[in-house]
Formats: sequence, structure tokens, C-alpha cells
Amino acid sequence: MSRRSLDGKAFAEMVFAGAEALERNVEQINALNVFPVPDGDTGTNMNLTMRSGVQELRNRPSLSLGTAAEALSKGLLMGARGNSGVILSQLFRGFARGAAGHDELNAVQFAAALQQGVDTAYQSVVKPVEGTILTVAREAARHAVSIARRTPDIAALMREVVAKARETLLKTPDMLPILKQVGVVDSGGQGLVHIYEGFAAYLSGDVIVEDAGIPLEVPVGAAVAAPARPAPAAAPARRADSAPAQSRIETESIEFPYDMEFFIRRPKKLPAGMRFDREWFIRALEKDGDSVIVIEDDGMIKVHVHSRRPGDVLNLALPYGELVDIRILNMREQHRELLEQEDQAAPPAGDGTNLAAPEVLTGGAPVRDVPPEQVHEIAPYGIIAVATGEGISDIFLRHEADIVLSGGQTMNPSTEDFLQAIASLSAERIYLLPNNGNIILTAQQAAEMSGRAVTVIPTRSIPQGLAALLAFNEAETAERNEERMRGAAESVRSGEVTLAVRDSTINGFTIREGDYIGIMDKEIVAASGSLQETCRALLAKMLEDGGELVTLLTGEGADEAETAALSDWLKETYPDAELEVLDGGQPLYPYLIAVE
Repeated sequence: MSRRSLDGKAFAEMVFAGAEALERNVEQINALNVFPVPDGDTGTNMNLTMRSGVQELRNRPSLSLGTAAEALSKGLLMGARGNSGVILSQLFRGFARGAAGHDELNAVQFAAALQQGVDTAYQSVVKPVEGTILTVAREAARHAVSIARRTPDIAALMREVVAKARETLLKTPDMLPILKQVGVVDSGGQGLVHIYEGFAAYLSGDVIVEDAGIPLEVPVGAAVAAPARPAPAAAPARRADSAPAQSRIETESIEFPYDMEFFIRRPKKLPAGMRFDREWFIRALEKDGDSVIVIEDDGMIKVHVHSRRPGDVLNLALPYGELVDIRILNMREQHRELLEQEDQAAPPAGDGTNLAAPEVLTGGAPVRDVPPEQVHEIAPYGIIAVATGEGISDIFLRHEADIVLSGGQTMNPSTEDFLQAIASLSAERIYLLPNNGNIILTAQQAAEMSGRAVTVIPTRSIPQGLAALLAFNEAETAERNEERMRGAAESVRSGEVTLAVRDSTINGFTIREGDYIGIMDKEIVAASGSLQETCRALLAKMLEDGGELVTLLTGEGADEAETAALSDWLKETYPDAELEVLDGGQPLYPYLIAVE
């Protein structure tokens, strides 16, 4: 059967066929599951994910393929379970982006959409691992793009995709050592192969999906007939006794035992100065977790992580909105249950019975296997800093500030801004870094009004604030941290370069409007019409008493050539001082300078 285009109705029926092919093989996929953890639920998770996507397709039928693909994408994302389920949702999220605006797709467009799906999935996974579902999807899509140049037949194209996916699947043990050790192919990759087999069977006419017309009312598992000529699946290597692959993995090898998934429903407006920084959020999750996936979509943020401390993860997410559809599983307990079931139901040699799928919680179910006191655990410390400029804000967030309020010389946060930020943090002790002399009193007032244990470190500049932040140590007592942070801030010499707004004579300098002025610890120590001359004079003054580290924060008005010239001069004139240049992005000040 030849097919040169695909509309929304045919796309939906193809997806139903793929979902049915996956559902028939759930137990086989579960039995292969050893990566990233041997919890035996990859097939179940992928199946639940596909069911959610199919349900959304049924609820939002359309003859437009672009609209149908968007509905599938939304359903998959909202129902995504586990690593492989979330990745599957991203493959079709990217596909939907590639299909957007198209009522029908031809072979070239279909292949391009598959490739865009792979690109989206790789971007969503923080640390992509080769030898997984990602690799199978990538190689299949790459082959599809090549084949589409030679055939206009989408059915033939999909058969080629299946062949390439199977070929790649069989190579996964050579890419991922744990698979070779246990003697299996990747479970997520096997699941994707089954989905693609269902697609190919439908497009080739080997399965018939009952035509319910528009609206589509075809339930998964009911309207898709078994293939008349089923294509052979890639045969995974298995132990002779057909025991599940998890039986060869030690429970204690699961380093991050809590499998967590939830959505953050964003409020219409975050507290002043707060924003969701995906990269910082990911780094925070990776401190004590892995398998991190964070996806932003239409006011919702999907979070998946394997963690040792689920309470910390929930506390980290709380400031950004309501947490919904929370799902937490103890994967060590899942693994023990798998082993116990295998022991209790071990078939005689040669029986080949597969292990039943483990219990999996559905969205909105109560949190399981996590002590209540841990879920509601309060972090020992929280840090709120004030900064201006996206670059400087990112620097503070990268160095463990929890919230950065927007503010500076011309835009000071209010007491209410501080109070809202304080209220959003679940921490026993909170430190405020005002980073400007004009903001210290406001911060102190907010600390007094909050009724919380809040300590203001009276930092008067961005360099002082960064020094204080770097001195913070979560292992220290609150009193010792205050001492360390104050001491670090006081040890920093702070410099600023800005433009004069009027003519004046100060400290022996005759300054004209538009001149550059260099300020060290609030005192003007340099002024001229040249930015370079002013910076050099300021640095010379700041380094009079020595200094081991000079940090330049570049802002508006500092171009690359100017910064390069200043860096060369500094290295030549003060060879013993280490130089670090950071993009601060601050307005009004071409350069902020710290000397330590």
C-alpha cells in the first residue's frame, strides 16, 4: 500500500496502531529495564504515556495533521511517566513543532518532523546517554531524512525507519556497558521500535484501524487489529532461564532511589525580581540527583528527577508555583518487589514466563514510600540577593542564591518585595544580600517585619555580595556563616566606572558631563573623557595595597575591544594578579570591579 501524504485522521489512526503495538509488549519491555535504574517499569511508563496521548487525540480530533500532532504532544506531556515516557513525549513534541501549520505531510516533511522530534528530545535531556531510546530515535530519524529524498511513499519510508531502529537497537549493548553486562538491549529503545512497527504496519495496510470518522472514537487496545503479517521485532539477548534483567542488578546500586515527577503550575506573576531560570534549576537538581529533565510548556513546568532527597526537590520547586500531579516512587523498593516476585513465581527451567508489570502510581495519587517529615522538610538555609543585569543575576543564581531580586542604584526593591521573597522560601535561616548601600535599611526593615530568622549581610556593592555568597558554607552554623560572609564582604575592594551626569569638581577632579568617573568604595578616584584611562587609573588605585584576584564585570557600554585592551594592560602591569572577566550585563556601569 502506497501513501504519499498523511492527514490528521490518518495520523491519529497511525498513532493508535503504534500505541497498540506498544501495549502488547509492555511486559517484555519491563523485563529488559536495567537503565538508568533496574526498576522494571519502562514498558508500563511508556504505555501510560501513550495512553494519555491517545486520549487527547480522541478528545481533540482534527483532519489537520498539525492540529492532531499538537493534541498528541499535549497529551503525552501531561501523562509522561519515567525517563523513557518523558523522552517519548519530547520526541512527539518536536514532531508537532515540525508539523505545525500543515494539514498534511509528505514524505520529506514527515522525515523532517521526525528529525525535529529528536532535536527537541536531546535538548530536553540534561545529560543524554548513548545506547538508549535517544540513540534509536536519532539514527532512525537521520535515516528517514536520507530516504525521503529518494521515495515519496511514506509507508516505504516508515518501513525503512523501522529497519534502522531495529538495527540501532541491537547495537545498544555495545554503547552502554550495563546493557552488555546484563545481556539485553535498551528497554526504552525497544519500546520505541514497537511503536514504529505499529506505525509501519498501519501505513502499509497490514493492520486496519476501524474508521469512526471525525470525531475519532477509536480507543487504544480495542480498534486496532493484530497485524496480518507481523514484522519480527529486534530480538534482545536474554538469559537462558528468561529471568528479568533486573535480577542481575544489586538493589544497592540504585544511587538515587526516589523517582520523582510533578508539574509546577506557574502563577500569572511571580514575586518581584523572581524568574524561573531553567539552567540554574537543573544544576540545583543535579546536586543530589540524576536523570534530570525539565520542560517548560504553556504555563506548566514538567520536572523529572531521580533524587536522594525528595523533600529538597519539592522545596526547590515551591517558590515557582503550585505543585500538581506529584508522583514519587522508591525505586529500591520496586527492585526488591521485582526480585521477590521472581523468587515466588520462578517458573521451571525453560518455562520462559515473563514478570508481571510492577505497580505504578497514576497522576494525583498519594505520595508513596517517602516519610512525611521528609516531604515537608525545611532547608537549613536560603539566600536572597539583589542585582541588576541578567548576567549578574545569573552569576548569583549559579553560586547558590535562591532568589535574585531586581534592583540597583536607580531601582531599589521595596520592603514588600523582600517580604514576598522571604515568604516564598522554606528555610530555617535566610540571608539577605542587599548589594547596595541604599537598600540595606529596606532589607533590615523587611527582616524585622518577616517574623522569620532573617540575617542581613550589609553588602554595599555587587562585588561585596559575590564575595559574601562565595564564603557561605551550608555545613557551618548560622552564626559562623554570618561571620564568614561579613568578613568576606569587608575584605573586597569595590570599584565602579560610570558616566558623569553633570559638570562638577570633586576630590580635586574637574569633571564634565559625559566624562567617565572611577569610584572606589564610594569615593571618586579617577575621571577622564576616556573609558580606558579611567579604568586603568581606578585599577591602579585599587591595587595599591596589592591583590591576588581582579574580577571585571562587564556591563552596558563595555565593548569587547575595550575589555580586551584593559585585560592586556592589567596582565602586563600586574602579572601577579589573577584576572577573571564575567558578563554582568548591568546598566549604567560599563565595569564593576572587585579586588581581593
